Amino acid sequence: MSLRPTKRRLTVAAAGVLGLTLTIPLAACGGGGSDKASDAPKIDCEQFKQFGDLKGKTISVYTGIVTPEDTPYIKSYKPFEDCTGAKVKYEGDKAFETQILVRAKAGNTPDIAIVPQPGLLKQLVDTGKAKEAPPEVAANVDKFWGKDWKAYATVDGKFYGAPSGASIKSLVWYSPKEFKDNGYKIPTTLDELTALSDQIAAKGKKPWCAGISSGEATGWPVTDWMEDMMLRLSGPDEYDKWVKHEIPFNSPAPTAALDEAGKFLKNPKYVNGGLGDVKSIATTTFQDGGLPILQGTCSLHRQASFYAANFPKGTKVDENGDVFAFYLPGKTAAEKPLLGGGEFNVAFSDRPEVKAFQIYLSTDTWANLKASLSQGWVSANKGLDINKVSNPIDKLAVQLLQDPKSVFRFDGSDLMPAAVGQNSFWKQSTSWITGQSTQDTVNNIESSWPK
Repeated sequence: MSLRPTKRRLTVAAAGVLGLTLTIPLAACGGGGSDKASDAPKIDCEQFKQFGDLKGKTISVYTGIVTPEDTPYIKSYKPFEDCTGAKVKYEGDKAFETQILVRAKAGNTPDIAIVPQPGLLKQLVDTGKAKEAPPEVAANVDKFWGKDWKAYATVDGKFYGAPSGASIKSLVWYSPKEFKDNGYKIPTTLDELTALSDQIAAKGKKPWCAGISSGEATGWPVTDWMEDMMLRLSGPDEYDKWVKHEIPFNSPAPTAALDEAGKFLKNPKYVNGGLGDVKSIATTTFQDGGLPILQGTCSLHRQASFYAANFPKGTKVDENGDVFAFYLPGKTAAEKPLLGGGEFNVAFSDRPEVKAFQIYLSTDTWANLKASLSQGWVSANKGLDINKVSNPIDKLAVQLLQDPKSVFRFDGSDLMPAAVGQNSFWKQSTSWITGQSTQDTVNNIESSWPK
């Protein structure tokens, strides 16, 4: 499994480079933090007494989450510090995803790392430096998360870390006012989504807008489209086989998934609303892709919850506001496949104070405290009180994560080898948008898979 930045982190960085106004902080990245500590649940100090006297002990945390997103994390650790007398030393590093592996191989590990990809987690386990999670952490994860989340932190049958934050990608942005004025209904199946697209197109309007330009990472939004369609048409088991290359990239199921994405993205009757023709998708930045919704020249834009940050300052992101999002529906109304990302707390020490801190981070108590201190942070922890979440789009994400019918799968290209997920998949997706056939596209990606 290759090491590389996740698409979530890539989008945050790109937004900063372009000087975009982040009016709504990014999901799963933390945020500017409020001081609503008085609203936080009380912490039970008794649970840590089994670890003895921890006063004066230090626990180091290493992560790619930096200022200002680090502030809510640091504040959320204080109740643990007050209970135990231990101190948590937080180190944020933009080069984390490269340096953590370097440090692990050199034996210079932190006590705990916040790891943003299952592939990187496995690489860290392969160094022999990562420690299995304490049984209390495993019990909390069994209680508060689904089996799919636990599986992402399990390597060769051993469990290594509780999930932390989460993000949701299976969303479609729209204008609530446009829907109300035209009597449009939120679709509950893929067929209904197609029917809605046809209904809008019949009025002489291009319903969909999109942009996939992202510097060296141009093409990545297409991979999200394909992953979502793979989950919807073929289900999570086949999706897992595809990501692991247990079935070829150019086998029937992935080919059908890209074709399904093409029914929307490459349909000249559907795209590119307010921006040009189909090929204009390749030259439109992903940050600009959904903005025509505000001008009324586009009605639908498939993008993750973090896209809220790309609308201009003052835009009301709410179900009764200027823009909002609905769940990208499954093949049937009963199915709830969910594409997204997340982070995991992995330890490199089994000292008592580190175990105690791991347990704290695996509780619903910590999840609620973290959410109450952050803007734009959510978790898949089932014990998270939705009232602790700061804004409507993140509340929608929590509702989807906590829906018992939801089946979560991690972003596929972030799990694939770098030669594919960070290279050929992006590049061939761009060629596909500009005219290359689906068959040539999946064939070319398959031929790039490391032997």
